[in-house]
Amino acid sequence: MEELKKIKWGIIGLGNIAHQFVKDLELISGAQLLAVGSRDINKAKNFAKMHKAKKFYGSYKEVMQDDDVDIIYIATPHDSHADLTVKSLQQGKHVLCEKPVALNYHEAKQMVEASGSNNRFFMEAFWTRFNPSIQEVLMKIRNNEIGEIKYVNADFAFNVGTPQKRMIDIENGAGSLMDMGVYPLFLSYLVLGKPEYVLASANFYDSGADQQTSMILQYSNAHAVLHSSFVAPSNMIATISGTEGRICLSPVWHETQSYSIIKNNHKVVYQFPTKGKGFTYEIEECHRCILNNEIESDLWSHKDSLNLIQIVDEVRKQIGLQFPSEKQLNQ
Repeated sequence: MEELKKIKWGIIGLGNIAHQFVKDLELISGAQLLAVGSRDINKAKNFAKMHKAKKFYGSYKEVMQDDDVDIIYIATPHDSHADLTVKSLQQGKHVLCEKPVALNYHEAKQMVEASGSNNRFFMEAFWTRFNPSIQEVLMKIRNNEIGEIKYVNADFAFNVGTPQKRMIDIENGAGSLMDMGVYPLFLSYLVLGKPEYVLASANFYDSGADQQTSMILQYSNAHAVLHSSFVAPSNMIATISGTEGRICLSPVWHETQSYSIIKNNHKVVYQFPTKGKGFTYEIEECHRCILNNEIESDLWSHKDSLNLIQIVDEVRKQIGLQFPSEKQLNQ
């Protein structure tokens, strides 16, 4: 029996998240890790050897220009997402780009437009959207299991001690909001949509990156209270409260393997163990879309990414966070 053609992946940016992603990629029978790229050729060589990639390159451009690569996973710092995504799409590659999709709405719009003009699949790598527990919770909400949603509470916080340079480098678009705050904002958007207005406040490092950011999102008939932090831990449980009960996503909620529904003081726990760490589900969605000649996912669409980054932009406006590349653009 003839073996099905595998979708060949290229990886750009070979940090910690790329290692985690590739371990899950190995669990997908229809996927093959073909090529990896880093500005450090030795880093690329070691990564390729560790994960059995056939090719390694000392530049991102060479991965984009490899005719055998079908889709590129971009896991570089935030400030390079837009440029590398657009260039990859222009080279005829499909793209899965790490979150946040870009530094701002302006950049994200360019990425979406490049996907359309080059007729190539593009998706922000919001792996939480494809998590089995999240899928089930959304279905329960749609089925009115806990009544009308009135409140979402979510945080993503821990104490990093002395932060790595990349975590506080304002040039790269770093800080707790962009690294982690996008997750609570994502959950609020997923459940309640775009807010009517945002109230936000932050503490900052000397570098200009935020240490911690707290956000209140006002909806016509609901609130979301959200938080991100590099300086103090939280319980990492997310709660969605309705008029007839509440749903709690078990910690760590953004990669959860279970959730509970509490109604009338009665708690029922639902278990959904993930395949691997959980990147597997977004990988499978990429494959599904590519094989069906779709340039976006209906579960996490281009519009969803644009809507979310608009909310992030508003939070940044509230806390006064601007990145150097944006200041140069406005001059």
